[in-house]
Amino acid sequence: MFSYILFDLDGTVSDPKAGITGSVQYALHALGIEEPDLDRLEPFIGPPLRDSFQEYYNLNEEQTEFAVKKYRERFCAKGIYENILYPGMKELLNRLKESGCHLAVASSKLEVSVTEILRYFAIGDCFEVTVGSEPDGRRSKKEEVVEEALHRFFTDGKIPFDDIVMVGDRKFDIVGGKEYGLHQIGVTYGYAPEGELEEAGAEYLAHSVEELGRILLG
Repeated sequence: MFSYILFDLDGTVSDPKAGITGSVQYALHALGIEEPDLDRLEPFIGPPLRDSFQEYYNLNEEQTEFAVKKYRERFCAKGIYENILYPGMKELLNRLKESGCHLAVASSKLEVSVTEILRYFAIGDCFEVTVGSEPDGRRSKKEEVVEEALHRFFTDGKIPFDDIVMVGDRKFDIVGGKEYGLHQIGVTYGYAPEGELEEAGAEYLAHSVEELGRILLG
């Protein structure tokens, strides 16, 4: 059993597809780009938002900042609640807490949005640490998020790396965990393209919330 567990949020704890893709669609429309197929916007789930707009739609800096502004305009009002907690996740989080595990959320999403989503699902009390990005783009890389989570957990700098695991559904989570010598679990029920987690070298793979629980609780 791992004593400290860092959870990614989107695609790991909850399914955010409707809210994220709908908000991306809204932002693109504001730029005069029409994308009727929300499935094509799934790659936005996981990576930093600015990076995705630039990578998938070749936006320049000014366009990217405008797109991020429009995305947040819709997401903060509506998209944040177009979210579904994965079945069995709340029960798993409670079991982990009751077992003495220390839980954190380490997400590239805005920290204020992460906090609101946890409140919305009534699972905020399960987590001792909640880390997300800043509105100006700071701390959007997963490595930066993991570093901040470790700093908030271990203010004395004494980090038991071998007793900590990063759980996430994308390669960014696996790489972020590896960067600091943490164990990593890739969940395949999220939004990673086929083979991504294996290629990233995830130490463990969980194909369901139930299997994730078995790995975490040993």
